[in-house]
Amino acid sequence: MDKLLLIIKREYMAKVRNKSFIVLTILSPIIIVAMIALVVYLAKVNADEKRVIAVLDESPYFSHQFTEGVEASYIDFANISLDKAIDSVNAAGYYGLLHIPEGEEIDKVAQKIQFYTKESPSLDILGSIEGKIEHKVREHKLAELNISPEVLKDLENNYEMSIVNFSGEKNLKGISELKVFIGGGFGYLIMMFIIIYGAFVMRSVIEEKTTRIIEVIISSVRPFQLMLGKILGTSLAGITQFVIWIISAGVLTYVVLSFMGIEIDAMHSKANISPEAMQTLNEAAGSQDTIQLYVNELVKIPWGTLIISFLLYFSLGYLIYSSIYAAIGAAVDNETDTQQFMFPVITPLMLGIYVGFFSVFENPNGPIAVAFSLFPLTSPIVMMMRLPNGVGGAGVPWWQLITSILFLIITFLLIVWLAAKIYRVGILMYGKKPSYKEIYKWLKYK
Repeated sequence: MDKLLLIIKREYMAKVRNKSFIVLTILSPIIIVAMIALVVYLAKVNADEKRVIAVLDESPYFSHQFTEGVEASYIDFANISLDKAIDSVNAAGYYGLLHIPEGEEIDKVAQKIQFYTKESPSLDILGSIEGKIEHKVREHKLAELNISPEVLKDLENNYEMSIVNFSGEKNLKGISELKVFIGGGFGYLIMMFIIIYGAFVMRSVIEEKTTRIIEVIISSVRPFQLMLGKILGTSLAGITQFVIWIISAGVLTYVVLSFMGIEIDAMHSKANISPEAMQTLNEAAGSQDTIQLYVNELVKIPWGTLIISFLLYFSLGYLIYSSIYAAIGAAVDNETDTQQFMFPVITPLMLGIYVGFFSVFENPNGPIAVAFSLFPLTSPIVMMMRLPNGVGGAGVPWWQLITSILFLIITFLLIVWLAAKIYRVGILMYGKKPSYKEIYKWLKYK
């Protein structure tokens, strides 16, 4: 045990004192926050930029249809020709010119409408203009049929079914998908952490093998202890870096957004939202009560269970995959030779992400979602997608959660045992490019 602790300490200190580790730890939060600040700034600039569109309406149908909007402001041109209107738009530097030709039938007029612009217009602009045209055409045709505006408004109402569970509680549309995205975020973090820091273990083994330091170390410690110490030491270094990233990125984000004049509290409080924005939000969600229901559903997510499960699944998943990475590092002489072994290792992680999203979205308790949440190489990702629905009841059954963890523990012990057999032979093998057949022979050595 003392030797194992010494190896863990050695690996941890070697990693955190490494110049590249220090530089990456310092620069990564700065780069991430800089990207966030750039996106916020560009979005702010884009929102402040007002597109001006001139409207030349020669028909009797669309007057006053195009007024000030969120996406653009409109200026009416009257009593001028199309050529003069185009010249005026170019000279003024307007975004574009909407030409509505004259005609007796609104259908034919709508089909001949043209939008002149220097550049390809955005989909938002086109959608807004086309929506206004379609609404006016529909309104005009219904008026010809003596249908009043009040009836038209009733016809345009959207009807949605209320979703209620058997206990009488109201369910919300889209909340299940939102929970899957939250769980998927945790699963994606697990996948990225495994790939990044598992590769650290592999590179560390290759470096010591190529410099022959391993020959000195192996004379005083067992290969299994050395491999396990590397895995645990590197994982602790990775966790240290990750915690530093989270704290420093949070502080920097707060400072940068405050410097840019964006109030953080306003982003969390509905009381500080402008009346216009609140009205739009309420219309999109249905009502203020509906928004509160969504907030309540998010609060009901078992965050404590989710975070504990994240730490547990991350730890077990990382130990499994880092053991494989250590075995690969011991089997090769340089990082180039690892490419043939990397794809089979990464495939289950990618499979967990993609299959997890498709299966858990459609049916979180279906056979595919259950199978992949029990399979040890994909369960750290897929199970995290299912857990926001809770444990027990309509969520993940307790037996599935316990079985998944037991499978992970058993798989870890099995893979560590197999990886140790490869490790003890591979770390002393030089000058020979390994193959799957060769590695299989190493597994049979006693």
